[in-house]
Amino acid sequence: MPLKPEQKKQYKSIGHHLKPVLTVADNGLTEGVLAELERALADHELIKIKLNILDRESRVATIAEICKAGKADLVQVIGKMALIYRKNFSVNKQLSNVHRFA
Repeated sequence: MPLKPEQKKQYKSIGHHLKPVLTVADNGLTEGVLAELERALADHELIKIKLNILDRESRVATIAEICKAGKADLVQVIGKMALIYRKNFSVNKQLSNVHRFA
């Protein structure tokens, strides 16, 4: 289910203060990166990802792969940073960025 514009606006304001929890390099989505992506989305729901990829088309393709692999929605991309969100139905309110900042 795509995010509504109001949700995106709220998540962008929360994401502005977040530090990247995942860094993806040129070697792409390795098994370790995918495991960390799953853990971070399960814990925090809203995460910032730094992409150390120089080619713009490769960066866009990698972001699409990350969203597909994590079953997440893309909130925003600024340069080499991406903000993604996946709703967690059994949320830990102390870890979830959405609940902590809302």
